[in-house]
Amino acid sequence: ILKTLNSWFWWENIWMPVNVTWAHFVDRDGLVFPKPHQLYATIPYAIVLLIIRFFSERYVAIPLAKALGIKNVRRVKPQPNPVLESYFRECSKHPSQSEIQGLAKKCNCTVRLVEKWFRRRRNLEIPTVLRKFQEAFWRFSFYLTSSIAGFIFLYDKPWFYDIWQTWVGYPFQTLLPSQYWYYMAEISFYWSLLFTLGIDNKRKASETLKGCTCLALPFFFSPSQDFLAHVVHHLAAIGLMSGSWCGNYVRLGTLVMFVHDTADFWLEAAKMFNYAHWEKTCNMLFIIFSIAFFITRIILFPFWILRATLYQPTYYSTTPVIAYFLFNGQLLILQGLHLYWGYLIFKILRRFIFLK
Repeated sequence: ILKTLNSWFWWENIWMPVNVTWAHFVDRDGLVFPKPHQLYATIPYAIVLLIIRFFSERYVAIPLAKALGIKNVRRVKPQPNPVLESYFRECSKHPSQSEIQGLAKKCNCTVRLVEKWFRRRRNLEIPTVLRKFQEAFWRFSFYLTSSIAGFIFLYDKPWFYDIWQTWVGYPFQTLLPSQYWYYMAEISFYWSLLFTLGIDNKRKASETLKGCTCLALPFFFSPSQDFLAHVVHHLAAIGLMSGSWCGNYVRLGTLVMFVHDTADFWLEAAKMFNYAHWEKTCNMLFIIFSIAFFITRIILFPFWILRATLYQPTYYSTTPVIAYFLFNGQLLILQGLHLYWGYLIFKILRRFIFLK
């Protein structure tokens, strides 16, 4: 069964233009092609990123947070109680008064002690501001580094200025060392986020945007963000990048990654200053983020990237492969999310500008 599924997955008609097979993707005559097995290296690279994250959060983020006036709040742990702990995990974190009275009788203690235990136990679930700052600092550091590296890798490439060049010579386009490392870093980063989902802060959906505006806008967002949603998002990102790697859509893939990273580090910077209560700096950074977001994801992505993926391939092949529909379907869904997020950002900006 596995062999059959594997043969179906790597069927040339899914990935390749007509009369092109995987045998054509053997390095020759100075041409170097991306190979699917190279993606296995992203797992150890992700572990390296986790090590870098540990040291950067510990030895850079914490001193920076202290310099900005963020203190490390130590929360009091409740006394160990197997009965209350089991109820907290399996039944409810906010028991009713009658349930508290029943638990008090079961534990042979007062109602006040049970209430106090649950209050302290709930507080342990809430991440400290310092911990939030550390995570925002790590994401800021990666997105800033990847944006700078992406610009260095792309600024002298003809397809950075003329999007038609992404298809010239396809699929026999050689893989550049800069493209290799750019892809490896991006995929490894999302693997590392996937590995740490269980220990990272459980952020509310509103915190992604609301947390960096110094505004209370809870009615714009759902009350919580599902753990599964993060898993699906990270796997989708890994799948999209890995698929473009296997199909040698590397030129377009690097442009997509660059367009997305250039706005994200402004958001993370705004969140860091929000945690430090630098309100004016936070607001200014959020405005810059909003401008960058609208330019890159509402203008450049649909009118530059999607134009190259939807329209231009028809000039190079009269029979689009299955991958054409798969990748464009995912990119169109991504653009739909951009429009939704842009709508939320616009509402925040309108409230910020007109209502102060």
